[in-house]
Amino acid sequence: MKLRYLFVLLFFSIFTDAQNSFELEDTEKTVIPFKLIANLIFIPVNINGADLTFMLDTGVVETSIFSLENQELTLPNVEKIKFSGLGGTASIDGFRSDNNVARIGKNFINRSATLYIITEQDFNISSHVGIPVNGIIGYHFFKNHPIVIDYYNRKITVYHHEDIFRKKIKRFEEIDITIEKNKPYLLADVEMTRERKNSKLLIDLGNSDPIWLFPALIKDFIYNRPNIDDYLGRGFNGDVYGKRSRIHHLYLGNFVFEKPLTAMPDEFSIQHVNMVENRKGSIGGDIMRRFTVAFDYPNQKLYLRKSRNFNDPFHFNMSGLDFKQDGMEWTKDLISLPSKSKGSPAGGTEVINNNLQYNFVLKPIFSIAGVRKDSPGAKAGLQKDDRLITINGRKTADMTLQKIMELMKSEEGRTIVMLIERKNKPLTLTFKLEDPIPYQE
Repeated sequence: MKLRYLFVLLFFSIFTDAQNSFELEDTEKTVIPFKLIANLIFIPVNINGADLTFMLDTGVVETSIFSLENQELTLPNVEKIKFSGLGGTASIDGFRSDNNVARIGKNFINRSATLYIITEQDFNISSHVGIPVNGIIGYHFFKNHPIVIDYYNRKITVYHHEDIFRKKIKRFEEIDITIEKNKPYLLADVEMTRERKNSKLLIDLGNSDPIWLFPALIKDFIYNRPNIDDYLGRGFNGDVYGKRSRIHHLYLGNFVFEKPLTAMPDEFSIQHVNMVENRKGSIGGDIMRRFTVAFDYPNQKLYLRKSRNFNDPFHFNMSGLDFKQDGMEWTKDLISLPSKSKGSPAGGTEVINNNLQYNFVLKPIFSIAGVRKDSPGAKAGLQKDDRLITINGRKTADMTLQKIMELMKSEEGRTIVMLIERKNKPLTLTFKLEDPIPYQE
């Protein structure tokens, strides 16, 4: 799985238990802080007393766990099952556990939570995010209460009383949605070049791209040029491949987006996805993060209000490189302590300069997870598994995965100098950032 706008698109073909519900207890509303990484939302979730981190994803139904990161977790009533969804194969094995207690914040609680455990090790997304991620939560978070996601201030508010919620969304634009197979869909106009086509799209917070379109489901679909073949991500059933390009406009209610990046998975990658009728694609996190977003599943409404991020350009990772974090390592930092002085026999001052101390700290290790063919990084000679040491003179151990990605999207023509380690040998390689899919009329 790559961290290029991507992320995970998951689709469960599993029956939903009606008692599996989050409820607000003893409060009118609750506020949940979150982390925003690569347009994806990560929230704290306590499962049976264990503090975990989950990705919030409207594109999934059930709550799943795929990594514990050395956490201990007791799960009752476990049975073996199969999952199906995006990717090439038909299904993967996993487990189901009923009657768990899930808490988000102090007051948002599910006392009969059903969890699905994915044992496929390749599905762990932590190394591609840069923080430990234990699972994904979807429909059961949204289904009973109106919820406002403030992307700019990184907080989610869950409301118990509708009148308080109505005051909050008074100046928002209202958009009708449908909840089908426990996922939210809307109608938007997609303009590939000049013709606007009304299209049914999944609202998918677990997809960090702006838009996904499914060419196999769109009559007379023609790929915009330029476009590139790319690895789009990983679903339940394996890697997802396709093309990336830009479309002319996306019209969402009264909001218009110009030249948004668009990913188009191939027919093989979506063959096992259980599509709802007339679906043409998805709207992802790089569109939704430009708003304060309110979901009202019970009344099938979406409310949007522009945030300060609305006019951000749609930047692409122009290096052609994908990165991952390979854990942490102890690093020795040299600290110079203040020098001490003492009187000398001759009446002067003698300065003692041996006040040095080493401080050992845990710092991240980054490497290249993949290289797109014919990209600037590939032409410079960078290879999968090269370990990053510095970028433009800055130690990558002092950076985050998100900061590295932001640098690769920063400015076309920017020079990137990478010091890497390959087979225990240092190597310096240089390239310029280049957008391979600028929009052309």
